[in-house]
Amino acid sequence: MTHQPPQLRTVQVIRYVTPLREGGSLPAIVEADDDFMYVLKFRGSGQGVKALIAELIAGELARVLGLRIPEIVFAELDEAFGRTEPDEEIQDLLRASEGLNLALHYLSGAITYDPLVTTLDARLASQIVWLDALITNVDRTARNTNMLMWHRELWLIDHGASFFFHHAWDHWEEKARSPFVLIKDHVLLPQATELDAVDAEYRTLLTTEQLQAIVSLIPDDWLTVESPFASAQEHRQAYVQFLTTRLAHSSIFVKAAQDAREARI
Repeated sequence: MTHQPPQLRTVQVIRYVTPLREGGSLPAIVEADDDFMYVLKFRGSGQGVKALIAELIAGELARVLGLRIPEIVFAELDEAFGRTEPDEEIQDLLRASEGLNLALHYLSGAITYDPLVTTLDARLASQIVWLDALITNVDRTARNTNMLMWHRELWLIDHGASFFFHHAWDHWEEKARSPFVLIKDHVLLPQATELDAVDAEYRTLLTTEQLQAIVSLIPDDWLTVESPFASAQEHRQAYVQFLTTRLAHSSIFVKAAQDAREARI
């Protein structure tokens, strides 16, 4: 069963609660004007809007595939918001992030997934490995699983390191057809024994229309920052083309994952 990509809500950030210093980009827990708490990813952080684009595309792809992702929203940061922040580093980050940012619903009380405590079934493990190979997610290792257990269910978080090719866009058409060699470090790879079945299912779910709907959510001004493309629309279409090409050649990254799994076990 697929889930249609939503039109993302936009919230106004009204209170900076606390930084989450685990990440290099200093995400933070904030309160918004809808009375909910969010993990805010800042456009002014080191990786800039590209990390937000990766977070948005990867998260909504996962949602369409039926995996659990906290709700993603656009978060508006007012220019006056950082004036009372005493920490200079955080104040600089807030000033550099005025305007539209990205946030995910804060899963209060969630705990980090520990593979030594919780074993996932082969199907779910295969689904997550397949997704991460598609989006070239380098950040789902035993050292940093980027998964949470919340109400006894597994939730995926932190996809800003995905699509690492888009920091330069060099030879991206060729990279769309490449295996993802870093899948060898994936925390769930040993359990991912159903990659062929998942591949057959997921390739039918991710239609070109689905991909275009997800990529259309990216705000124009995120696509014009240091962009190698002539327009936001051309930039969007490159993301769609990368994903459609990668899906058409999914057997390449599936075989690479299977080979890596055999070598690992």
